Amino acid sequence: MNRYLILLLIALSNTLVYSQQLNPLKVIGDVENQQKWVDSVYNSLSLEEKVGQLFMVDLFSSESKAKIESIKKLVTDYHIGGIIFSKGGPGRQARITNDFQSAAKVPLLIAMDAEWGLAMRLDSTFAFPWNMTLGAIEDPQLIFKAGKRIGEHNKRLGVHINFAPVVDINTNPNNPIIGNRSFGEDRDNVTIKSIAFMQGMQSAGVLANAKHFPGHGDTDSDSHKTLPSISFSKQRIDSIELYPYKELFKRGLASVMVAHLNVPSLEPRQNYPSVLSRPIVTDLLKRDLGFQGLIFTDALNMKGVSNFTSPGEVDLAAFKAGNDVLLISENVPRAVSIIVENYQKGTITEERLEHSVKKILMAKYKVGLYNFKPVETTFLVDELNTAQDHQLYEELIENAVTIVKNSRNILPVKDIENKKFAYVNFGDADGEPYLKQLRKYTKVDWVKAATLDELIHRLEDYETVFIGFHKSNETPWKSYKMSQKELVWIYEIARTNKVILNIFTRPYALLDLKTTANFEGIVVSYQNSQVAQEVSAQIVFGARAAKGKLPVTSGEAFPVNTQIKTNILGRLSYGTPESVGMNSERLKKVDELAQRVVSEKMAPGAQVIVARHGKVIFEKNYGYHTYDKKTKVESNHLYDVASLTKILASVPILIKLADQDVFSLETTLGDLLPEYKFSNKSYIPLKELLSHYAGLKSWIPFYKNTLDSITKKPSNKYYRSRPEPGFSAIVTERLYARDDMEDSIQKIILESEVSSPVKYLYSDLPYYILKKFIENHYQKPLELIVQEEFYNSLGANYTGYLPLKKFTPDQITPTEIDYDFRMQKVHGFVHDQGAAMMGGVNGHAGIFSNANDIAKIMQMYIQRGFYGGKRYFSPESLELFNTCYFCEEDVRRGVGFDKPQLGEVGPTCGCVSMTSFGHSGFTGTYTWADPETEIVYVFLSNRTYPDVNNRSLIRSNIRTDTQQAINDAIDY
Repeated sequence: MNRYLILLLIALSNTLVYSQQLNPLKVIGDVENQQKWVDSVYNSLSLEEKVGQLFMVDLFSSESKAKIESIKKLVTDYHIGGIIFSKGGPGRQARITNDFQSAAKVPLLIAMDAEWGLAMRLDSTFAFPWNMTLGAIEDPQLIFKAGKRIGEHNKRLGVHINFAPVVDINTNPNNPIIGNRSFGEDRDNVTIKSIAFMQGMQSAGVLANAKHFPGHGDTDSDSHKTLPSISFSKQRIDSIELYPYKELFKRGLASVMVAHLNVPSLEPRQNYPSVLSRPIVTDLLKRDLGFQGLIFTDALNMKGVSNFTSPGEVDLAAFKAGNDVLLISENVPRAVSIIVENYQKGTITEERLEHSVKKILMAKYKVGLYNFKPVETTFLVDELNTAQDHQLYEELIENAVTIVKNSRNILPVKDIENKKFAYVNFGDADGEPYLKQLRKYTKVDWVKAATLDELIHRLEDYETVFIGFHKSNETPWKSYKMSQKELVWIYEIARTNKVILNIFTRPYALLDLKTTANFEGIVVSYQNSQVAQEVSAQIVFGARAAKGKLPVTSGEAFPVNTQIKTNILGRLSYGTPESVGMNSERLKKVDELAQRVVSEKMAPGAQVIVARHGKVIFEKNYGYHTYDKKTKVESNHLYDVASLTKILASVPILIKLADQDVFSLETTLGDLLPEYKFSNKSYIPLKELLSHYAGLKSWIPFYKNTLDSITKKPSNKYYRSRPEPGFSAIVTERLYARDDMEDSIQKIILESEVSSPVKYLYSDLPYYILKKFIENHYQKPLELIVQEEFYNSLGANYTGYLPLKKFTPDQITPTEIDYDFRMQKVHGFVHDQGAAMMGGVNGHAGIFSNANDIAKIMQMYIQRGFYGGKRYFSPESLELFNTCYFCEEDVRRGVGFDKPQLGEVGPTCGCVSMTSFGHSGFTGTYTWADPETEIVYVFLSNRTYPDVNNRSLIRSNIRTDTQQAINDAIDY
C-alpha cells in the first residue's frame, strides 16, 4: 500500500472502520435476516416483476402531472426497481417518493446524481464544493465530513444511493464532461479523496457509487453526445484509471457505474461501448477485480450508447454484459418484453437473472427498505440547509484555496499603511463579495475604464492591484477560459503594477497565461461562490492561512501539487458562528433585540458585530440614519462613538507610551505637565487619575459660560458663523470658536477643585489633561497621532476625528438636534460640547467609527497588543491598564477601561469574566472584550437623535441584554 493511503488510514482511524468485506451489500451482523428477506421477496415475484427490478427510471419532480403519472404507471404495471430523480424541488420530490413507494409492490431504490450535494439537481438545497475544489484539500477527514453530510442530506430526502464520487482521474484539461467533477490528475490524491468521500457517505447510510468505470478522465469528448475513446494500453489503465476502484473495493464500495467509452485495449470489437462489453463488465470488473457490489449502467439514453443499437436491444446487451441495474432506459416496456423473451428462449438463464435481482434486493434491505417509512416533509428544506452545512462549506473552502505564486512574500498582504490598493475585475460573473471583503481590511478602490490606456493611467498611483477573474459558479461545466482581450489587459496591468491575481474558477484557467513572470502573487480559489470570494480575500490579507494544494497541472509554472503555505497575521476573519463554537439559532436573540431598538424607537438605527476567536460571526445593520427613513444604515457608515473615544484613541496611545517607559502608572500629573507641578492636582498619579479615583469633577459645562446671557445662544464674543482670524476652531456647521478656547478650558480644569477625601467619581477631565500631554510628547495634534500610530496600520480606515474631512455626510449618522448649545442639527461633528469647543478633537470624545473598525481595535486588545503582523505594545503594558487597582474601595474601573461590576449593578450583563473590559458611550454606543471567551462585541447607535433626552435605550438595558444573548449562544 502506498504512503498516501497509509496516511489516510491513520487520519481516519478515529472514525472509520477498515473493512475487507467481500460483499459490500451484506449487512454485517444481520446477514441471516437480510438473506431471508431477499429470498422471500424474490420468490414472491413473477418473471416480469423480477425483470422490472432491473430498471431505474429518471424523473424530474418539476415535470407535469401527466409525466409523473406515466412514470407511476411503470411502477405499478412494470414493477421497476427504482427511480433516479433529477431536476425539481425537495418538497415535490418527497411527496412523489412517498406516493410511488406506497404504490410499489417492492419498495423502490431511490437514487440521485448529487455529486456536490442535492443542489446538483434540486432547488432550495445546499451545494457543497465541487470535487476539484475538494481535491485541493490536504486533510482527508474534511472530505469524509463532506461525504457524510451529503449522505445525510440524501437520506433525509429518502434517497438511498448517490451516484458519487466521481473517481475519474482528470489527466486531460480539455475534458468537456468531467473537469471540475474530478478530484484531480494525481492518482493517489484522487484515490485518497474518493475513499474518504465514499466512507463518509456510506457512514450516513447512503450507498456510494464510483464512476465512470473504467475511467473517463482522459477524454476530449462528451459521452452524452458521442462515444469517447480511451486509447491507453491495458497496463496503463490498470495502473492509473483502475487504481482508485481497486482501493475502493477493498473498503466496501457499494456500487459502480460503467461508462460509455470505446476502450480498444479492453474490448476487441471496434467502437464498442464499454457498458455493453462483457470483457469489461463481467471479465474485468466482476471476475478480475472481484467486485460484488451493484453495477449500474450509465444512462442508456446517452448518445455514447443509444447510437449503437435500438431501445430495448441496448438494455438487453447491457444486461448480458453483466450490469445489474439498467439506468434510464429509453423504453422500459419494450426492454422488459425483450429481456423476458430472451429468458424464455434460454439466452438469459434463471441464474443470471437471480444474480442481479437478488443483489438489487440486498441493496434495498441494506438501506432499510424492508421497513420503509415515508419521507417526513415537515422542516424538510430547513434541515437540508443548516448552519452546520454553512460551517462545513466555509471550512472546506478555507482548506482548498491555493497560493501558487508568491514573489517576495507579497502574500499575505502585511503592510497596508499609507499604501494604495485597487481592484480590477475580469470574467463574466460577480466579484463584489471579493471586493467587499478586501475592503474590510483596508481601502480598496474599484478601478474601471473603457480602454486599456485609460485603465493603465488610472492605476498609476496604486501600490498593488488585486485582479479578480470571476467565472460562473452555476455548474462545474461553465466556461473557465480567459478571452484574448482579458489576457492582453491582465498582462499589461501586471507589467506596470504589482499584481495579485485571484482566479475564481477551475485552475485550468491558468493554462491561458503564456507567462507569469510579472505577477507577484497568484491565488486559485476554484469557485466563485460568495464564501469562496470572502474566504479568499481573508487569506490574501492573512486573516486565514493558505493551505490548499493544486490538484492538477496548470501550465509549466504550476505543476500538480504546487503549494505555498502562509501563516496568519492576526487580523479579524469572518465566518459562521458554528466554526467558533457559537450557536446560530441562539444568536437570533441578538437580532431580535436589535430589531426592538428600531421598532420601539430607541434609536433610528444601529450596527452590531460579534466576534469570537478572532472571527466575526455576526455582523448586521439595522434601521436608518434618522426616523424619516431616507438613508439605510450600511456597514461602512459612521457613528459618533462618544466615550468609546477613551479606549479607542487615548488609552492605546497611553499604553504605548508606558510600554516605551515614557511614564509609569505612578507618575504624577506634576511630573507629566509643568503647569500642574504646583497645582492641587500635582501629586495625583496616573493610576488614580485614569481609574476615576482622583477626586476630579465629573463634568464641567464649559459651553454654558459661552452663551449669550439674554438669547441663550452662542455669544459673538466666543464664536463666529464663518472662519475668521482668531476664530478657526470648527464647532459645527456655521459655528467657529475662538482659537484660544482650548487654552481657556485647560486653565479652568487646572484651577478646578479636587474633592477631599478622595472618592470615586467618573470624569472626562483626565482626558482633557492627557490630550495636552500626548500632543506635547509627539509634537503633533491628537487626530494625527492616532492615525499614524494605530488606525492606518490597523486598517481602521473608517475611524478618526473630524470625519467630514474624509467622508460625505450620507456616510455619517447624525447625532442630535441641539437646542441647548449649537441650535442646529449636529451631523458629522462631535456631540460632546467640550470636545466640540476644542475643534472636535479631545481625549474623551470626538472619534467617529463603524462597528467593524472598533472590532479590529478590540481584537488587538484581545491579542494583547498584536494585530495584522504588528506588535503595538507588550502584553505586560496592556495588563497594567486592564487591572482594577481600587476594588477594595468599590472602584470597578481599570486604568482607562471600564470593568465588570463588583456588585449587582454595572456596565455588563454580569455574565462576563473579570478580565474583560470595554466602555459605553452617551450617544448609544458600547463595546466589550472578554479574553477568556475571546468574544468581542460592538453595538453602535445614535439614540440621541433627534433628542438627547430619549433614554429608552438606556432604560431597556438592550446593550447588556444583547451581551447576555451573545454569551448564551456559546455552544458548550
